[in-house]
Amino acid sequence: MNKEKQEKKSTNKVVVILLLLLLMGNGIFGWLWWTEKNKATLVTVEKDQIEVERQGVKAELLLLQEQYASLHTNDENLQKEFDAKRAEIEVLLEEADKHKNDGYIIAKLKKETETLRTIMKHYVVQIDSLHTLNQTMVAEKQQVSQDLTAEKTKTEQLAQEKVSLQSTISLGSVLQAEDPIATGVKFKSGGTKEIETTKASRVEKIKVSFEIGENKIAKTGTKQVYVRITTPDGKELSRSDDEADMIKFNGSKGFYAGTKSIEYSNAKIDVDIFCASPTPFIPGKYLIDIICDAAIIGQTSVTLK
Repeated sequence: MNKEKQEKKSTNKVVVILLLLLLMGNGIFGWLWWTEKNKATLVTVEKDQIEVERQGVKAELLLLQEQYASLHTNDENLQKEFDAKRAEIEVLLEEADKHKNDGYIIAKLKKETETLRTIMKHYVVQIDSLHTLNQTMVAEKQQVSQDLTAEKTKTEQLAQEKVSLQSTISLGSVLQAEDPIATGVKFKSGGTKEIETTKASRVEKIKVSFEIGENKIAKTGTKQVYVRITTPDGKELSRSDDEADMIKFNGSKGFYAGTKSIEYSNAKIDVDIFCASPTPFIPGKYLIDIICDAAIIGQTSVTLK
């Protein structure tokens, strides 16, 4: 009987040991299952997070693509840079689709997206600067145009002032060209016959006729009388650009178109001066000054068609 009791006790110990081993095995199996489950959960969460990052990067790239497409400039080199950046964004979008689950690649794409955005801001500043510069140039051009208009107006005013000044010059010793008339002429019969014409294409010379008035206190003797002509395009009619063909008058200096030497004896004298042009006459109004003793002594004009 003691032997049976001992065998029974041994059997019970084995059962207990087996139960303990079974419980330990179940515990280890449970722990391993729980660990693997957590790993799987972490992997799923990580994939979801990568997908969220990828979608965010794609959205940013698509927005940048639109913004780069909206950048326009007249600078060809700068415009080429815009186009290159748009092409680069297209490549990054393809990379985002190709590496959906690669967190490293997605993180790299995110940094490149931030760099592209920084560059775009720099481009916007450049465009604004170019626009401001362009506006400044336009304003300067307008100012130059206004200055030219003012100068033209001033020139016209000066021409009027010359006429007004001429009427106020003291007769004193200054001669006066009375009733000046200017006409366009062409010649026939070997240059001995004059024919008046108003057609610019037919005019060979401009004839300026006037009368030097009587002036008892003026100095007598040889006097050189000049004719200065301003063409319709604002130039001085002259046979050359040589300074020898320039004269002084009323504090100014200019080219003369024709000249004649006269003998003045304090009495009236008729004068005709013919003025040629090195180039064909053009249609328009020709302003004419008659000059003697460095002063304008008469003015007239002629209009050619």
